[in-house]
Amino acid sequence: MFLSIFEVFKIGIGPSSSHTMGPMVAAERFLRALLKNNVSASHLRCSLHGSLAFTGKGHHTDQAVVLGLDGFIPSEFNAKLGKQAELRIKDQKTVRPAGHPVYQFDPAKDVVFDYDRILEAHANGMILQALKDGAVVYEQIYYSIGGGFVQTPEEMAADTDPTARKQKVLYPFRSANEMLAMANASNKTIAELKWANETIHMTGDELTKGITKIWNVMNECINAGFDESGILPGGLNTRRRAKGIHDELQAERGNNFAAPHIINDWIAAYAISVNEQNAAGSRVVTAPTNGAAGVIPATLRYYLDHVPNADPAKIIDFLLTAGAIGALIKSNASISGAEVGCQGEVGSASAMAAAGLCAVLGGTNEQIENAAEIALEHHLGMTCDPIKGLVQAPCIERNGLGAIKAVSAASLSLRGDGKHLVSLDSCIETMRQTGLDMNSKYKETSLGGLAVNLPAC
Repeated sequence: MFLSIFEVFKIGIGPSSSHTMGPMVAAERFLRALLKNNVSASHLRCSLHGSLAFTGKGHHTDQAVVLGLDGFIPSEFNAKLGKQAELRIKDQKTVRPAGHPVYQFDPAKDVVFDYDRILEAHANGMILQALKDGAVVYEQIYYSIGGGFVQTPEEMAADTDPTARKQKVLYPFRSANEMLAMANASNKTIAELKWANETIHMTGDELTKGITKIWNVMNECINAGFDESGILPGGLNTRRRAKGIHDELQAERGNNFAAPHIINDWIAAYAISVNEQNAAGSRVVTAPTNGAAGVIPATLRYYLDHVPNADPAKIIDFLLTAGAIGALIKSNASISGAEVGCQGEVGSASAMAAAGLCAVLGGTNEQIENAAEIALEHHLGMTCDPIKGLVQAPCIERNGLGAIKAVSAASLSLRGDGKHLVSLDSCIETMRQTGLDMNSKYKETSLGGLAVNLPAC
């Protein structure tokens, strides 16, 4: 199954791809299903289960469902219009999606946080219902599986994704080993393999424009965060730090006595800026998730701003390479914190970023695979324990460290010849198994770890 770069990198809204974007996408899919099946209904209802229930308030899951049922979608979300719609829905207790009748919907009663029932196929489950005269006339379960991806139970059972392309591609690799074999047999780089697969479905010009747009949104997010200060919403009183760090770094430019490790502060500042924007509900790119949205932009910005003779034209190769690695991880393990912990979010992002950086620094295919493996290996076992269910602590700083690890992994791989003990495929499978073994307290439920060891929160 071919997973496009534009399914790995999706423009959306914060604070969470699985808990905000996914539920909004599910609501939009539910509305389409009502029309497709000619369902006559007058009332809509939703219940949230598992991680969506436990951390839904902190992730604005209820707001995402409400706005999704009113017709909003993440890629075109307008915060001002969203706020106006929320007030209208709360007052009128109805939703009015285009092309549909007006549905009764009281957010206070019709979004239910069910903490007792965890749905079978995934920790992020939700049930949407349409009713008429008090009786359920249509019902659908959806699972938000990370990165804004949504599946029904039938799609989960069949191991299919409605967004994945079923058309044949030139290089249908399903593992890192297959990817390396096809690249070497065709004398292509990993980026060139990905380019060839993508251009089966679009022109090269369309692909370039699409990737450029993705990077522009990422970069705008970094810059926007550097202009903001104050306290992030949610009640943790988390202070924005990116602007202050960036201002200090700018003031220190040209200081002959600065320690070399100051570059880590630059990398962290780029990542922190993105994730502060995400925590504030701003526009971000899943990379591969919102919770890990800062790692790849920070690593690419490090390359462009700090590596001598960096070539902006290589942004395309960076993101194509990163997208290929992200697709492998999603297809063979998971990018969902609620399924495998933060190893699947920041760990995956770090692996993708390391591969992309290694590629633009001239690494061979084997070195690129090695870079991804190094970065992922050293995130194995990382838990997801957001304090108060907010994508703030430890998430924001964790992105900075994930980017720093990505740069180190790429550098280490370039010091070798690509031959190494643990393959990327083995590392991905280990992450999957570790996620299965991990206690649910540490998988985005805020029932363990840091989330329960700060009494003041």
